[in-house]
Amino acid sequence: MPKTRKEETIEEIFMELVSTWKQETRGISATTELAIHPAYQQIIGLGELAVPLLLRELEQKSGRWFWALKAITREDPVPPESRGRTKEMVKAWLEWGRKNGYTW
Repeated sequence: MPKTRKEETIEEIFMELVSTWKQETRGISATTELAIHPAYQQIIGLGELAVPLLLRELEQKSGRWFWALKAITREDPVPPESRGRTKEMVKAWLEWGRKNGYTW
């Protein structure tokens, strides 16, 4: 018997939303368009429970998760000189996650 929405784990919901977002935004490069997509907004809506999952996505696949992380945590560990440099931004967020006790 399939799981009901209430029985799904946060990780399952997150992965479903990521899949939808990636499929429906393929070919879009504008950060704002990517971030206002309904699936991306629902990921933000998962709140702090999504943070370790977002950090895992950053570590494994990189991606455009900086906006979501900033929206959820209300922080931005990326130094000004690293903005626009994806690898440095990923590194800053992963270090922030470890420093703040997140595991993924």
